[in-house]
Amino acid sequence: MENKVLAVVDGREITELDLQTLMQSLGQNAMQFQGEEGKAHLLNEIVAQELLYSEAAENKLDEEDDFKAALGEMEKSLLIQYAASKLMKSVTVDEAEVKAFFDNNKDMFKQEASAVASHILVDDKETADKVLAEIKDGLSFADAAKKYSTCPSKEQGGSLGEFTRGRMVPEFEDAAFSMKAGEISEPVQTQFGYHIIELDSINDPEEVLFDDVKDQVKQQCLVDKQGKVYMAKQDELKGKYSVEIK
Repeated sequence: MENKVLAVVDGREITELDLQTLMQSLGQNAMQFQGEEGKAHLLNEIVAQELLYSEAAENKLDEEDDFKAALGEMEKSLLIQYAASKLMKSVTVDEAEVKAFFDNNKDMFKQEASAVASHILVDDKETADKVLAEIKDGLSFADAAKKYSTCPSKEQGGSLGEFTRGRMVPEFEDAAFSMKAGEISEPVQTQFGYHIIELDSINDPEEVLFDDVKDQVKQQCLVDKQGKVYMAKQDELKGKYSVEIK
């Protein structure tokens, strides 16, 4: 692909690659600069920076003590990052290590218990008792949710879909995970109000096969080993260089 020259500032070329590099550095924010107008805006920004560079060079700002001090700090920070990156890249794991890590940490990769439930949220206990009584008298849970619930889930008949522990407030999930499929709870108070819960199903934790999570295990094993290598390097360097903490 041709690296097209988009502009020339003080004899220095700004190319298509320069523009792409800037867009990549913006991450998700790059989306707003995808069109021609957006790209023109970014090109103008690169031009502005090049103009500042030309003036700074002409005025010999790079010879000022403050600049040299700032440059020294940046060089130190960059060197630390480079050294750490190089250390991490030197760490690898083989098939046997990955399998051993999985065997020793199966709970880490076990499929979590999950629940599928619906709820009705109201402001007070009196209303919750009234709604529950109507459900017991024959009003469907979904219709009761649409009629009384203050939660946006009312539009789906109160459905919350599937969730694991840690996704809901403790009082709610403790109640939901203690129920049996098909049960409707008594009112449960949380910081949001009073909930009536209908449990559709509970999915118990399941152990997974190594081959199904191999890539995930490999990444976790690598991170674990990198952490140990990093700590070992710290101990090594503390024996080599003086450290005095005051």
